[in-house]
Amino acid sequence: MERWCKIRQRVLREGESIRQIRRETGLHFQTVKKILTHSSPPAFRCPERPKPKTGPYLERIKGILDADKDLPRKQRHTAKRIFEVIREEGYAGGYTQVKEAVRELKRISQEVFVPLVHRPGEAQADFGQALVKMDGVLRKVMFFAMALPYSDAMFIAAYPRECTETFQDGHVRAFDFFKGVPRRISYDNARTCVSQIIGSRTRRLTDGFLQLQSHYLFEEHFCRVRRANEKGVVEGVVKYARLNYFVPVPAVKDFEELNAHLEQRCREDLGRKLRGKGATKGRLLEEDRAAFLSAPAAAFDACRGASTTVDKLSLVRFDCNDYSVPVRFAHHTVVAKGYVDLVRICRKDRVIAEHDRLWDKEAIAFEPVHYLELLERKPGALDHARPLCDWPLPECFALLRSRLEQEGRAQGTREFIRVLRLLERHAVDKVARAIGKALRLRRCNRDVVAQYLYPDEPFSPPTFRLDGREHLQGVCVGAVDLASYQGLLGGRS
Repeated sequence: MERWCKIRQRVLREGESIRQIRRETGLHFQTVKKILTHSSPPAFRCPERPKPKTGPYLERIKGILDADKDLPRKQRHTAKRIFEVIREEGYAGGYTQVKEAVRELKRISQEVFVPLVHRPGEAQADFGQALVKMDGVLRKVMFFAMALPYSDAMFIAAYPRECTETFQDGHVRAFDFFKGVPRRISYDNARTCVSQIIGSRTRRLTDGFLQLQSHYLFEEHFCRVRRANEKGVVEGVVKYARLNYFVPVPAVKDFEELNAHLEQRCREDLGRKLRGKGATKGRLLEEDRAAFLSAPAAAFDACRGASTTVDKLSLVRFDCNDYSVPVRFAHHTVVAKGYVDLVRICRKDRVIAEHDRLWDKEAIAFEPVHYLELLERKPGALDHARPLCDWPLPECFALLRSRLEQEGRAQGTREFIRVLRLLERHAVDKVARAIGKALRLRRCNRDVVAQYLYPDEPFSPPTFRLDGREHLQGVCVGAVDLASYQGLLGGRS
């Protein structure tokens, strides 16, 4: 540029000839004329090269690509397939030219988006997946993400899989983290909240989503089908969380430890300031909170309920797994409530059983105590009862059974089951102490063990007092002469 400027000054201002400039610089005449014509070097313009081979077929290639937009991605034309199609129509060129033409047409035909405005009090929610080493085993987990586009604050929580109860629990935790309920939340069309898509914007919602919305009263917004860009902020949050919170792969003991780690990272992220924002996420979150809805006073019961019938094995099936209930409820109708961490089984507003949640398939959760009432009627099944297999009882229970069966044989087994039934109302360690005391005193039966379950009270002999008995204060009791008693004994003999 410096040389360009000096040449123009020497010719146009000082009047030197073009011939003198050419003699000194060795430039071509046309080059000097270009310098004198333009105040700055013109941009390089690559002449459009003719395409004698692919040119007549560009419209055909563009028509194939446009038609593919309405087809599934896995059934669209590849560059190789387009080459084969147009070759059958008379194309005489090579594959590389077709491949470059397809690449260029795809690049210039990409969709263009409108920048959106994000107001305080709005949120977007989605699920993502990542790998975690949990208790030494590498496994896939689903993580719930909620983002506030105005402040860019985020909340992440991991779950075994995406379902109604994890969807609800993720909202409950997010609202607690943000200390409020967003007025409007955007979603995709997942089965956890949409049961049927009716037109472009109309949705038939699931009962689980309606229960959540009825409790918190937020407004819903669903993206159009295959238009995840309408909630692009949370899509970016899912990617950010996977690359920053799950890399390297977290090694944790359980979901409780993992979620504590993720919540801590989300809190630390509130101190970050993004490009184009006037303050940190934490400061902008205060403006979001000012536009939030107030959280209801009552807590939301984040669970999925299902009415079912207890089978003849005293088992209830929920989410492809079986859970035991007390045998007296066999063949009764019950309601199973599945939470993230446990399953409660209810009968007429009363919880009759509670188990840790099973996330595998076709597994069974037994509670041995549930079957003791039936075993008392069928003592012969004690050694073969599946619910009692691998029941971790203290050693004193086996010793008690051995002693009872030595004394009473078949009746001893029934008596031992009666002792086990004490576990229906008392803790194992408490019953074990009572059994140990009965064994030491060699008084082995159910009634004795039950007696020892009550707390020992210090014995104090009764003492007669004259307080309040003034009419007895004047009574004097003389000393007793034991010789008279001896006389009576002598006379009787």
